[in-house]
Amino acid sequence: MPQTSFTPGAETSRDYRDALGCFATGVTVVTTLTEQGPLAITVNSFTSVSMDPPLLLWCPDRGSPRHDRFVAAQRFSIHVLAEDQFDLAQHFALNGEGFTADNWSLSEAGTPVLPGAIARFDCQHFDHHPAGDHSIILGRVTRVTTRPGKGLIFKRGQYGGFLEQS
Repeated sequence: MPQTSFTPGAETSRDYRDALGCFATGVTVVTTLTEQGPLAITVNSFTSVSMDPPLLLWCPDRGSPRHDRFVAAQRFSIHVLAEDQFDLAQHFALNGEGFTADNWSLSEAGTPVLPGAIARFDCQHFDHHPAGDHSIILGRVTRVTTRPGKGLIFKRGQYGGFLEQS
């Protein structure tokens, strides 16, 4: 297959997005509690930043109607989704306020907890920065909760799992 090369720009935005999609990422849902109630957003731009202090970052789209409420949130939780939580990822990608009485609880930190995640990082807002059409939100991790399981993966516009070796 021939190699292609291009300069990112308006006329190559689809090619640029496709190239970024070659990198598989985990799928997370970030939650916070607002004056209107629980709020969530599906995110794959998530990474560890520092071990000491324990910092994580994630990047919401500045065009999202949920953006400003997450930038202002003093506490939030990042849920690393399990392989069988595709429906949850899709739900919160489309609707950040779609909580029901039985699909969440409140953490000790005061953030909405979604059941079934393979890892949850409860965070305090550490800092945020504008970055093009997204913002970078840094959280200081105050508590970590994990359970065994396979993670949900996103690559080239598709969701899937990871083949784990025994």
